[in-house]
Amino acid sequence: MALTQRLEFRQSQSLVMTPQLMQAIKLLQLSNLDLSAFVEEELERNPLLERASDGSEPPVAGEPMPERAEFSDSDEGGSAYGDDAGGERSEFSNGSTSENFEPVQEEWMNRDLGSRAEIEQTLDTGLDNVFSEEPAEAAARTAQDAAPTAYTEWGGGASNDDSYNLEAFVAAEITLGSHLAEQLAVAFAAPAQRMIGQYLIDLVDEAGYLPADLGQAAERLGASPADVEQVLAVLQKFDPPGVCARSLSECLAIQLRELNRYDPAMQALVEHLDLLAKRDIAALRKFCGVDDDDITDMIGEIRRLDPKPGLKFGSARMQTMVPDVYVRPGPDGGWHVELNSDTLPRVLVNQVYYTELSKTIRKDGDKSYFSDCLQNATWLVRALDQRARTILKVATEIVRQQDGFFTHGVAHLRPLNLKAVADAIQMHESTVSRVTANKYMATNRGSFELKYFFTASIASADGGEAHSAEAVRHHIKQLIDAEDPAVILSDDTIVERLRESGIDIARRTVAKYREAMRIPSSVQRRRDKQSMLGNALSAPAASSDRSRDTQPA
Repeated sequence: MALTQRLEFRQSQSLVMTPQLMQAIKLLQLSNLDLSAFVEEELERNPLLERASDGSEPPVAGEPMPERAEFSDSDEGGSAYGDDAGGERSEFSNGSTSENFEPVQEEWMNRDLGSRAEIEQTLDTGLDNVFSEEPAEAAARTAQDAAPTAYTEWGGGASNDDSYNLEAFVAAEITLGSHLAEQLAVAFAAPAQRMIGQYLIDLVDEAGYLPADLGQAAERLGASPADVEQVLAVLQKFDPPGVCARSLSECLAIQLRELNRYDPAMQALVEHLDLLAKRDIAALRKFCGVDDDDITDMIGEIRRLDPKPGLKFGSARMQTMVPDVYVRPGPDGGWHVELNSDTLPRVLVNQVYYTELSKTIRKDGDKSYFSDCLQNATWLVRALDQRARTILKVATEIVRQQDGFFTHGVAHLRPLNLKAVADAIQMHESTVSRVTANKYMATNRGSFELKYFFTASIASADGGEAHSAEAVRHHIKQLIDAEDPAVILSDDTIVERLRESGIDIARRTVAKYREAMRIPSSVQRRRDKQSMLGNALSAPAASSDRSRDTQPA
């Protein structure tokens, strides 16, 4: 076999992941908050990008109106389901330059006013009558002593300044860490104890708990476990009561000691909280050594305690969920789908600035830099346009597929997967998966994540249309909520009821759905409802006993 060298031409197709394509794919799966942060970074990085204005700000005098290619998402996009992204609009508008502005206002400042005599002749009076010869210190003192001429000068009232922010007058939120640190500065005087205390405070979570094992804390600080325990004992006396506990039992015990109610019977109850969770009142009464009335009072005291004392203080602000898509009933009985324009960033590409720069730049490196900036800015505008259109197209198809849910409720939610939507809109499943990630839809039945509408399929018992897993969970919850306290439904009974309704499901699936909805087992539900029923029956009896006691002999 001979080895030779030769030239060959081959024609083939391959997908090249360019940086622009990777950026467009990344934008699809970003939420509206992440997208806003990404666009802000691009605005700082790219000098040819600028934020779109709503037209309320007047143009700067002496500056030409820039020629812009605008991606405007302020227009509300609307589409009745079945249309192909009907109403979503994006504009690339070119403005015209304007040179009919007034002269720059700073020109008069550069003009030579002449000598003192010429100025007095121009003003037709002496400068002493116009400008006071009072020293600057005296003028400042006079202005300080003078009463304010407007209510806003006292710091109250409204202000016409756009930078006036009412939130600047709101007190800062006190976090749990700062609250404990203030008490730490008063409780300890030794620097070593303060260091141990601050280290433990940094380990406290939002609920006010410490890790169960503090052995690593002693090793890292180079202190003995006895010193750490001594500081911990003081921290557990801080406000709020129950903070710095290492378990729920310890948290409740701290609060009971604060109330002077931690007697041996209550200690036995706190040590057997698992029996309290199971509603095993007989075993609790045996461990505590009390009668029925006392155990009922003790359980009532436990319920009045705070199991998570740290949640009284704010640690992080909860961000309000902002929907990306709105679904409203249409006049023809259908559904109107539109994008939320407030979540879509509006950016411009300043073409005039690039044209002026290209005329003055001489270095090749600078020319290539601004050419890349123009290319990236233009691609970002197109990527944002394509992202908005894709979201609207996917949301429209979801509304079309789940029309029964919007009309009748969750019981009519149909089984749906990514492939069905991808085939309907002629896109890939991965694209639909990225679009539905971190996106929310506001409907007449509440706000839902787009992935909520994709549910598994459960076969029908009579061979008919399959049922959605979410609809089956809703049906199970309805059966349990409507059950008789005297006849609690077991999982096997729920399977039979579902099969009568045309839903073929296994017992382990019912148990899985029930546990996912945090519904206890039939044994636990029977105990809970019997205890609630017993309390309801004992209340009238107790009131009748008191009424008999008050009757005269």
